[in-house]
Parts: sequence; structure tokens; C-alpha cells
Amino acid sequence: MSDTPTTDDTDFTPTASPGQQLKRERESQGLSREEIASSLNLRPAVIQGLEEDSYYEVPVAAYRRGYLRSYASLLGIDEQPVLEAYRAHFGSADGERKVTPVHVTRPPSRLGAWLFRLVSLLVIAGLIGLTLLWWQSRGGNEPPGFSDSGPVSVDNLDGSTTVTEMPEDVDALPPLPEENSDLGLVDDPELTPPGVDTTTTGILATSEQAEGAEQSVVADDPETAQAEPEPEPAPDPGVLELTFNEQSWTEIFDATNERVFVGLQEPGTTARVEGDPPFRLTVGNATGVEMRWRGETMNLGPRAGANNVARFTLGE
Repeated sequence: MSDTPTTDDTDFTPTASPGQQLKRERESQGLSREEIASSLNLRPAVIQGLEEDSYYEVPVAAYRRGYLRSYASLLGIDEQPVLEAYRAHFGSADGERKVTPVHVTRPPSRLGAWLFRLVSLLVIAGLIGLTLLWWQSRGGNEPPGFSDSGPVSVDNLDGSTTVTEMPEDVDALPPLPEENSDLGLVDDPELTPPGVDTTTTGILATSEQAEGAEQSVVADDPETAQAEPEPEPAPDPGVLELTFNEQSWTEIFDATNERVFVGLQEPGTTARVEGDPPFRLTVGNATGVEMRWRGETMNLGPRAGANNVARFTLGE
């Protein structure tokens, strides 16, 4: 009987799952999950999910295969059996996975912004030129002054033009009465309408009474007194608006446990997500993401962990 130790080939047979292969090799080397997580710069929960073949922490298939390959390389074993076991157990599930399409709006290019400004300037310049041409076609560059004594043409509504001659001798007009003169004043009580006082005090009193009557009419109008501004509609709690200032991998589930948003977003993009609250969110690189919900902008920095990933529920 030989004393040479033999390796149990059943540990890496195709029937063993990728998590079982990695876990057995780790335990045989006497390593802990925390040591593996620290070496791969991953959270211990991700390492536990890989060993238990539970990929809830890594929903993207490309990331799963990359983590399995890195895990196998760290342990010093061949990565091909591990990947083949993953394809055998979970390859069909990756092909059938459906992701809800997301409409991402990208900011306009700088060239488009300059073209828009140039077109706007050309339109404004054209309007100014048309205005000047119209004014010149009306027969002059300057409007007639008050001192002009020539004829004045007036356009009627029916399209005809009437020419009115201005008086040549302005001094021939009768002079205005002086301040202390009695010309133009009516002192005859028979010619003064009843209830009207011709003195200054009476005129002021009459005007004050008219203003008081108008105010009383406005105050007595029930429709005017009861008119109030309509309240603005409340923001929709089922809509999330996200602005990605940095690259971020984001995943969102709604109350029906349906994934309404998932994907790796590039800097400078925005997204509008609709669903039934409450929402379960996983936002990578959380400090570079701005989120607006129910009319308020939320800061995701306090919700992020040590790896700058925010996992929280919104709308409970």
C-alpha cells in the first residue's frame, strides 16, 4: 500500500457545482471566507453566495463568471472545470433571463448646441431685417415729430388713407385761460348737475366715494372672496428619476418583486423608472448618483456602505 496522498477527483467532477468545488478547495487550504474576500476586494456575502451557488448579490452573468474565474485563480486551481460546471448548472437560466428595457436620455452634443445657437441668431437677425424693411416701405426712417406742420396721413380700417393738414400758424389758436381767471368755470347753480360740488373738496369727496363703492362691490362679490388658488398636484410616488454623474451599476425592484431597472449606466446619463412602491434599490458608486423621488432630491451618500454601494428600501 503506497503512502503517496491521492487527490479525490470527485471534488471536481462535472456533477459538482462551481460553488462546491471552490468551497472544498478553500477548506482544504485552510482559508476563511474573509481572507478570500479581502484578497479579491469583495464582500464576504458575495463569496458566500458564490460557494452556495446563490447569485442574488451578483445578478449579471458576466460578473458571475469573472468572480468565479478570479476565485479559482486565487486558489491555484484550473478555472475551466469551474466554468464548465457553472454553464452546466446555470447556463440555460442566463440565456432565458429578461431585462426590462430602459430608456436612457443622453445630453446633446456640443456641436448640436452651437448649431442651435447659430440658427437662433440667424432667425433673430432675419426678423430685425424684415422689421427695418417694413418700416422703410412705410415712407420714412423716423416718425413725424410734434413740431412738424406738414400734412399727416392716417390709415383707415377699410384700407383708405386720409390726409389731414396741420395748422400753419400755431400762434393763431386762442390762448388758454389763466389760473385765477374765471373763464371756462361754471358758477351758475342752474347749469351745475345736482349732487356735484364744483370746489376742490367736493371733487375729492366724490372721487373717494366712488372708490369706496368699487371696493365694497369687490368685497361683497362672493365669487371673488371665495376664489382661492388651486393646490398643485402631489408628485407621483411611483416614479424615480436618476442622474448618473459617474459610472454606476444599478438594480431596482418594485412592490411586485419585478425588476423595473437594471444595468451599468455611463456618466452624464439620466433614467426615469416607474413601478409600484416600495422599491428595493441597489446602487453602485452611490456618491456619484443623484435621485429625485416625490419632488425631493435624495442624497445617497449616507446610505452607502464601505464599498460605496447603497442598498435600501424606499417608500415603506
